[in-house]
Amino acid sequence: MGFKVGQKVVYPNHGIGTIEQIEQKQIGATLLPFYTLRLAANNSLVLVPVSNASEVGLRAPISSGECDMLFKALADDFSSPVNDWKDRFKEFSDKMRTGDIFEVAEVLKHLTYLSNLKPLSFREQRMLERSRYLVVSELAAVCRQPECNIDPRVDEALARARAKHDRRPVRTRAAGAAASH
Repeated sequence: MGFKVGQKVVYPNHGIGTIEQIEQKQIGATLLPFYTLRLAANNSLVLVPVSNASEVGLRAPISSGECDMLFKALADDFSSPVNDWKDRFKEFSDKMRTGDIFEVAEVLKHLTYLSNLKPLSFREQRMLERSRYLVVSELAAVCRQPECNIDPRVDEALARARAKHDRRPVRTRAAGAAASH
C-alpha cells in the first residue's frame, strides 16, 4: 500500500505523523525511495524506506467507524494480566511494537487497571503513558477533536472496563489469569 504526500499515517510506538515528501536517497550504489514522515508528538522527521514501510508497521490511521469500536474495546472486560512483571512487560512490549491500536489499547487497559491496584514500575509507568498517548492522539486525529475532548471519554471507557472486571467472580478472574500464562 503506497502513501501520498500530505497523508496522515501511524508509525508504531510513535503515533500519528504526516508524509511530508517521498524522496530518493542514495544508499551505496542504489537510489531508494523514502517517506519523509513528520511525527506529531515531537515534530521530528523520520525516514522510512518505501519498500520497508509495511515491515516497520507504517499504516493508515483507523477509520472514523473504528473509533467507536476502539472506545468499545477500551470499555470491555479483560482477563487479568500476567502476575510476573517481566513476563507482563515482554507481552506488553510485543503488543506495543505491533503498531495495532487495538493491541495498544489492551496494554493501556491492563496497565491502567494495575496502576489503580499498586504503583507501577518506572518502565510500566512509561509504557502506560506511551500507550495512552498513542490511543488518545489517534482517536483525536481520526475523530477530528482536540485531545482534551478525547481524554475524558477514554477515562470513562477504562472505568467501565475496570467495573466489569471487578464484578467478575474471583474464580473467573483467576482462570483468566491462568489462561493468559
